[in-house]
Amino acid sequence: MKRPLLITLKVLTWIACLAPLAVLVRGALVPNGLGPDPTAHIAFTTGYTTLMLLTITLAISPVRRIVPRLGWIIRFRRLLGLFAFFYATVHMLTYVALYSGFNLQAMADDIAKRRFITMGVAAYLLLLPLALTSTTWAIRKLGGKRWNRLHSLIYLAAVCGVIHYWWQVKTGVLLPLPFTIVVAALLLVRPVLAWRDRHRRRHRLPAAI
Repeated sequence: MKRPLLITLKVLTWIACLAPLAVLVRGALVPNGLGPDPTAHIAFTTGYTTLMLLTITLAISPVRRIVPRLGWIIRFRRLLGLFAFFYATVHMLTYVALYSGFNLQAMADDIAKRRFITMGVAAYLLLLPLALTSTTWAIRKLGGKRWNRLHSLIYLAAVCGVIHYWWQVKTGVLLPLPFTIVVAALLLVRPVLAWRDRHRRRHRLPAAI
């Protein structure tokens, strides 16, 4: 891909990723701009955006393997993953500051007794080491194989995020269903692509002498 086009796409990606935050900031500056329950609105927006960006990040690797011509999209994976972590952090801070008021005892009780909060905290803790090791320096220090093994935790974080969403919504609400289907499909396609790659290597013709 030509550099000007790549830069343009990255700029558009930044704009798209920052749009939910911009909408929240704008709403906070307008009377009743965040609705009757601003805290719930912030929590929902940041949580939904986190799961959306996390799902897109997960999809990049299998898409580029299925469609080799789209190999350039790998350049967006780290950016999208870091934005997912950013919104996850804002989502967590919404709970810590606005719901719990920085009360450590209240947070400990919630984590122990309310299963959707337990699962949400688990998802965030799984994303934390991935964000901390997202640099080129970390890849060199860990080595490619260990880095890849560590970053496979993103799948577990996504599963925890989907469960967190299901346990939070009321019975009969199906908003988490699209995420569930996509994440499940991405998990199922991994062994299929691995088998395909092994099959291709096994049946690759020897180079001509």
